[in-house]
Amino acid sequence: MTQRVYLIILFLCLGLMNPFATGIFMDKLASKKLCADDDCLYTISLVRAEEDYNAPDCRFINIKKGQLIYVYSKLVKEKESGEFWAGSVYGEEYEDHMGTVGYFPRSLVSEQHVYQEANKTVPTTDIDFFCE
Repeated sequence: MTQRVYLIILFLCLGLMNPFATGIFMDKLASKKLCADDDCLYTISLVRAEEDYNAPDCRFINIKKGQLIYVYSKLVKEKESGEFWAGSVYGEEYEDHMGTVGYFPRSLVSEQHVYQEANKTVPTTDIDFFCE
């Protein structure tokens, strides 16, 4: 009996420690992205939202008009797809959402400052479109 309990506890712990246990891989929005570096870690630019945007699913972030957003990558537009950039919101009034990276339509923002040129073409991976 106790051996069975230990096994159940072990399986539960392994499941809780694995962050992919509760996530889902969503459809890719593009097969390539533009970044400032090979790992897409460096900020490309700072943009200001010109309109509110409500995220349709977990790949995207909600943005409010006037909000500042750091941009880390720009998806390369394919066929009839929209043009999306990936970034995170900035500002003390958005503290709860700072650090959350997601996509938003490029058409809803204006660039305020360019830090680095996005001149590295990098293939997207499944993890780019993973939702927890």
